[in-house]
Amino acid sequence: MAFDLTLRQLRYFVAAAQTGQFSMAAANEHVSQSAITNAVLALESALGTKLFERMPQGVALTPDGQDFHHHARRVLDAARDAMHKPRFRSHDMSGVARIAASYTVLGYFLPELLARFRATYPFIDFDLRDMERADIETAVANGDVDIGVVLLSNLQRPERFDSQVLMRSRRQLWVAPTHPLARQHAVSLKDIAAHPYILITVDEGEQSTMRYWHKKRLEPNIAFRTSSMEALRGLVAHGFGVTVLSDMVFRPWSLEGKRIEARPVNDAIPHMEAGMIWRKGAVLDAPATAVQQFLIHACGG
Repeated sequence: MAFDLTLRQLRYFVAAAQTGQFSMAAANEHVSQSAITNAVLALESALGTKLFERMPQGVALTPDGQDFHHHARRVLDAARDAMHKPRFRSHDMSGVARIAASYTVLGYFLPELLARFRATYPFIDFDLRDMERADIETAVANGDVDIGVVLLSNLQRPERFDSQVLMRSRRQLWVAPTHPLARQHAVSLKDIAAHPYILITVDEGEQSTMRYWHKKRLEPNIAFRTSSMEALRGLVAHGFGVTVLSDMVFRPWSLEGKRIEARPVNDAIPHMEAGMIWRKGAVLDAPATAVQQFLIHACGG
């Protein structure tokens, strides 16, 4: 039997995936909770698989749900671009946009967006630089780059810049399916503290992690520190420990093909915010302005 997939169903599904709660997704989409529930149930029925695990405190994507979420986002992004292009597309605009980005956003956030931008502006080139956050701030302040894309919560003296949040990404527990915490219906930071913890250090990960742990007056039981996201994934998948990281960098498999699952954390943990900064009051040239406005639109800002 044929199934007529709608953009509305995809949008409601993505909203639920991003918030981890049908009620919050409904509030964000200005619809009833039953509209979100019915859209997800219709998708699960058509696909013949569960997209969400129902948890006491919300929902979490299954591995099949993670895969479908990736495709759904691409469909919605393509539809958004198609609607936006006639208003500001300029086939013949040329020049260079100077962009600096830190490790996490360069690896997990920017590439697909820049590919979509290039389809709209084929004659604009990128001067793309991989830099640490502090160096990005200096380069933007000095006018050496037009736009920095960083984790905004790590900024020092943010008043020096104009900025725009591009994405808020929920932080969740990452755990192997066989780990004891994977079988709990509700997980808190206190529960997590009883188990070995794997701490990512890249992009000031240790500092941002410890901020919310210390706010709860707790300490993680740090077993390993690593600057490698793939090493962290492998350690989690093989049961050496757990971690709490954002959905932006989550993948349900390690390099060896071992499964990783994500679980909501009951405690209020700040979302990771990725965004743009540019020099305060600066008038960007046309290529940089095109990048700035495209990213704001593409990310729903």
